[in-house]
Amino acid sequence: MTTATQQPLNEVAAPTLGVLMLDLRGLTLEDDERELLRHPQVGGVILFARNFADPGQLQALTADIRACNPHVLIAVDQEGGRVQRLQKGFTRLPPMLRFSRSWDEDPVLAVEQARQCGWLMAAEVLAHGIDFSFAPVLDLDSGLSQVIGNRAFASDPQRVTTLASAFMKGMHEAGMATTGKHFPGHGNVVADSHLDIPVDTRSLEQIRAQDLQPFAGCVDLLDGVMPAHVIYEKVDANCAGFSDYWLNTVLRGELGFEGVIFSDDLVMAGAAAAGGMEQRVDAALGAGCDMILVCNDRALALQALAHLERHSVPGSSRLLRMQRRRTWSPEQLRESEQWGRAHSTVVALTGEAS
Repeated sequence: MTTATQQPLNEVAAPTLGVLMLDLRGLTLEDDERELLRHPQVGGVILFARNFADPGQLQALTADIRACNPHVLIAVDQEGGRVQRLQKGFTRLPPMLRFSRSWDEDPVLAVEQARQCGWLMAAEVLAHGIDFSFAPVLDLDSGLSQVIGNRAFASDPQRVTTLASAFMKGMHEAGMATTGKHFPGHGNVVADSHLDIPVDTRSLEQIRAQDLQPFAGCVDLLDGVMPAHVIYEKVDANCAGFSDYWLNTVLRGELGFEGVIFSDDLVMAGAAAAGGMEQRVDAALGAGCDMILVCNDRALALQALAHLERHSVPGSSRLLRMQRRRTWSPEQLRESEQWGRAHSTVVALTGEAS
């Protein structure tokens, strides 16, 4: 007889990943980082520009990370424009607003350019041992937010939906999971959530009619979503990443999203409204985040890890959806006709050869 503490012999428990994503100091792993990566509560690592010198070094680093933890998620912000962590040896990607300019001239061409760019970004990142980029941005370019600005595809929700969908189809074709950010929209606040706690004063109806539209229109292509460290004060007193209403009632319930929810970095000033690091961890996980990011402050990352360990926070099998689905060597990639076509398309947009 199977007891409550036993598993049937014909059932195997689904593998899980730890819920903490952290960062690294430099170009190679240090001994304490190897130990951290082996911790069962650590399921992800995000790379920044300081972790990249050239493609060979990056491949060595990602291989070393996987030697410590074969299933760990390795992520990067490779959006394009001013948010492109990997540059030397990678194709220079345009800011996403560039596709809106193309749209004004030829919408069909703009959609194809966005698809090619999504494929190229994903293929180059995957070829160096990384699972996914936190992309694309689904925020609107309202003219208010400098931190979003030309990272957005457009100011019109339908145009954002169409161009972002093409970009994500390219990512999927390359074998990369997608992450839409910053739910339900960061583009209509002036404050930068890295430095302040932005407050959006619009009504729920206004947000639904504008910023929420790309997330609703792209939901079937989204594998992950990252909520904004923004308080929508007429909707909820908590910022979106700590809000059961936004993450469960709207994102999961109304939009039917079944993928992974990542917190934005809990070290950012926009997360401070929830309290100290332990309170931020509890608020994010309690609201429905599957993975929490704690970056650029090792002391706070260790504090979050100790808190997770103390409370025996279980891992998540849902996170496995973000693992890379295809990989090849950089040499094989650059010899392919598809890379040649996509590279030419993107270079024509930026005017910069890699």
